[in-house]
Amino acid sequence: MSTSTAKTYSIGELAKEFDITTRSIRFYEDQQLIHPTRKGQTRIYNQRDKVRLKLILRGKRLGFSLAETGRLFELYDADKSSATQLNTIMDLIAQKKTDLNQQLEDIQAVLIELTGLEANCKEALAEIEK
Repeated sequence: MSTSTAKTYSIGELAKEFDITTRSIRFYEDQQLIHPTRKGQTRIYNQRDKVRLKLILRGKRLGFSLAETGRLFELYDADKSSATQLNTIMDLIAQKKTDLNQQLEDIQAVLIELTGLEANCKEALAEIEK
């Protein structure tokens, strides 16, 4: 869909471009993260919605919750280049890094346990097969 003033997108076009379902896009709308206009029953997305959708998906890949992403959008909308916004983003990044490092430590501990269990199973199997 195009207008003479600005590029617009249908829900199907965005779903195809980002390889997600239309249901996901409607969910993000329900969460107030994107705000398409309506023409009858048809949703019409603008460039801002497209950029936000891209940021939502990037945030998900990085482990940010939708609430955290929404908070960043609110800060950006309120003051596009403030120290508050940048400090909040840095705080969220620091917390995310802390969380990921803890998950990494947990995964490493589980791998050590599994390796030990595997060795015990191999030993027991070798005894059985003698």
